Amino acid sequence: MPRKTVNYIVLSALFLTSCQKVEHPSPPAKSNAEPQAKEVVTAKTNPKTTAEPAGEIIPETGLTDEEIAAGWIALFDGHSLFGWKANNDVNWHVEQGVIKADSGKPGLLLTTSPFADYELKFDFRLTPETNSGLFLRTFFDPKDPGKDCYELNLCDQKTEYPTGSLVGRSKIQDPVPASQEWQSFVVRLEGPKIQASLNGKEVLNFTDTSKNLRKVGFIGLQKNEGPIEFRKIYLKPLRMSTIFNGVDLAGWRVVPGSKSKFEVVDSTIHVTAEKQGYLETEETWDNFLFQATAKSNGTALNSGYFFRAIKGSEKGMANGYEVQIHNGIKDKDRTKPENAGTGAIFRRTEARRVVSNDNEWFTTTLSAYGSHIAVWIDGYQVTDWNDTRKPDENPRKGLRLKAGHISLQGHDPTTDLNFKDLKVSTLPVESP
Repeated sequence: MPRKTVNYIVLSALFLTSCQKVEHPSPPAKSNAEPQAKEVVTAKTNPKTTAEPAGEIIPETGLTDEEIAAGWIALFDGHSLFGWKANNDVNWHVEQGVIKADSGKPGLLLTTSPFADYELKFDFRLTPETNSGLFLRTFFDPKDPGKDCYELNLCDQKTEYPTGSLVGRSKIQDPVPASQEWQSFVVRLEGPKIQASLNGKEVLNFTDTSKNLRKVGFIGLQKNEGPIEFRKIYLKPLRMSTIFNGVDLAGWRVVPGSKSKFEVVDSTIHVTAEKQGYLETEETWDNFLFQATAKSNGTALNSGYFFRAIKGSEKGMANGYEVQIHNGIKDKDRTKPENAGTGAIFRRTEARRVVSNDNEWFTTTLSAYGSHIAVWIDGYQVTDWNDTRKPDENPRKGLRLKAGHISLQGHDPTTDLNFKDLKVSTLPVESP
């Protein structure tokens, strides 16, 4: 089946070797501020970027269709620092699809979304003067790499922790030769175990048995000494549990009052509708990663994934946050979505670009952690939003941090969609 190639060059961002002030990825945060229409996060200073792709273009991520189907996402879009945030005034910027930094005090560029268990791939390039690192499961502004994060050191200078070591935790046995060429890391974090391969050779196999085990946190790129460059940063979530067995709707229920039909067809959930209807999970989640693949069998059809939703009833079938599904665009411009666009948080913020097409399978990745919500479509991040509304039991009215159901929407008589490969992973919450 034809499918667009959504290739997206992801480049890493730099983070601090000398850890500082502790701030954890925000667990359920309380706020009395008014809702923000849209939030775009970039580095604090010198926002020099590669040109934004033209409006009719689907940006390339570098991910293959097979990798997208397997759950890989790009953490850097190749032209901006959307989805990243700096913790000081390092001159983070993007040139020709590469994240660079070469001046300013030591500091980090971090993902705005925290992650727990994952496989990470990235390229980096050093100079003889460079001392840098990649921070894993880190606080926003860590003080001690032996407690507040896992710092994968990137440094060809003579140092106590050569490239591939975890600063303050584990030294590699055989230091790798210095290089000023592009080098590639593959890192895997699963529970207390961290493995890393540099240029195809395993250099690290570490199990954290200490009291300072980190279970969740940001990914950070460091600028410490000398210039540093990152590119092609990709992440695949691990420990994802299937919530649709492909055979029947065990674990799901049709919400009372629904006027939609949900049935299993060819190992997918197929939905059609007379009027709105919802199929919701019996289980609930609060802080989690969710992935699912869908196809709209028509033009500009309307559906969505609801989450942290109150249990549905005839009086209130869908009181939750909604990741929108709607592939319509205005004026043939993908930066002008109709009806908020696929990947938007409906009624809260629009997708910055419509990446998916009708009549083609596309994969949605949702991160919900505290008040922060992010969405990737086919590996390309389209939403990065913080809910700053006053707390409320109903997400339609305010910030909800409590666990809720995930549900699929049948919208109207044109509804005709298929869903498959639905998976969830719970994200642990740790206090600073």
